[in-house]
Amino acid sequence: MNDLEELTRIAQESAVAYFDGDLDTYAGLVRHADDFSLMSPFGGPTVYGFELSDESRESTRRTFQGGDAPAEVEVEAAYVGTDLAVLAVIERQAGKVGDLPAQDWSLRVTLAFRRDAGEWRLVHRHADTLVHPIGWDQVSALARGRA
Repeated sequence: MNDLEELTRIAQESAVAYFDGDLDTYAGLVRHADDFSLMSPFGGPTVYGFELSDESRESTRRTFQGGDAPAEVEVEAAYVGTDLAVLAVIERQAGKVGDLPAQDWSLRVTLAFRRDAGEWRLVHRHADTLVHPIGWDQVSALARGRA
């Protein structure tokens, strides 16, 4: 399996696990670098580090409940070098999140990986919900923090 195939497999399988609320499987698929950073689709400040604790497992289980079909990852662009790789993907997923009814939860995601000791590690993830186009009025409201 070449590097792009391996990274695409990791992106696909980890998206399914996370959206199903299975943080242990997700963490087994994605190795996070010590200097990992996350720009969440929920906005707010950048989060540094990845924590696999009982609290994070339970929070993920409660929040992400999956859907009728597994998440699908579409690779829009990929840049794979010897020790650094970036994937720009669409995670297509629909189902229940939190107390909200089932709906489309597709995300635009950028994943940056670095090879450390022969293993790909995720160093950065940036995700947003803007898979579907929005108008300037909505962009303006989001920019002001008034969605």
